[in-house]
Amino acid sequence: MPNTDYTPWYVSPKRPCQLSDFDTEPPSKGQSTESELEDHLVDMGEKLDKLQSTLHAAKTRGLLVVFQGMDTSGKDGVIRSVFTHVSPLGVRAEAFGVPTDLESRHDFLWRIHAKAPARGEMVIFNRSHYEDVLVTRVRGMIDEETCQQRYNNILHFESLLHNAGISVLKCYLHISKSEQKKRLQARLDDPRKHWKLQPSDFDDRELWPQFTQAYEEALSATSTPESPWYVVPADSKPYRDSFVAGLIVQTLENMKLKTPKPTFDLSKVKLT
Repeated sequence: MPNTDYTPWYVSPKRPCQLSDFDTEPPSKGQSTESELEDHLVDMGEKLDKLQSTLHAAKTRGLLVVFQGMDTSGKDGVIRSVFTHVSPLGVRAEAFGVPTDLESRHDFLWRIHAKAPARGEMVIFNRSHYEDVLVTRVRGMIDEETCQQRYNNILHFESLLHNAGISVLKCYLHISKSEQKKRLQARLDDPRKHWKLQPSDFDDRELWPQFTQAYEEALSATSTPESPWYVVPADSKPYRDSFVAGLIVQTLENMKLKTPKPTFDLSKVKLT
């Protein structure tokens, strides 16, 4: 099972992020079998279910989990696998596509803030406010000055959430270009998955170096101790899912959540 020390995958604010420094494959040393990874995922799922129940009951803290990554990196898949056994009560997933006309006439964080978790909630973002410093940057829709302003806006926004008791955990799902090719081909070969394909999937692949640079700059500018980025090895789906599940469990455990006390004296209850 994955090492419980996630420090090697943490994007340190003290130095620029170079994605080439992070492997897309699981660590070769002490590598787990697929069966062991599945067992670990089940174990983490049970812990996650209990922690989420306490989070929902206490309503003193909240958690926002952000998933970003190149196309086919597994944002949908990791959400489906990690949260399979978690009660839907107090948990929701939000996906962000191209802004609507109304959304584009507001500031770029308007639609994001509306979907942010309240205390007692766990919310998962499939893509997020980071699209507005990634796609827009690579496509030349914003200039350097605007991008830097948005980094600052994001830092203030995530600091606001933190101060309100909402922890922010951000995961970059790190796949290789060769693995992306395999996954795109698999979608092309399977008619049931054709609906997932968009022209942008293939256009963006041609801009791989530009997107890599944009991600490196965004991760470097916005990873903080309060709202950290982690680079998740994502070429292996079982390892990716097990890694993320363990990281979320660790984040919730660090909150030191406590079940609220009864609001009345249970000793006086007499069942008949």
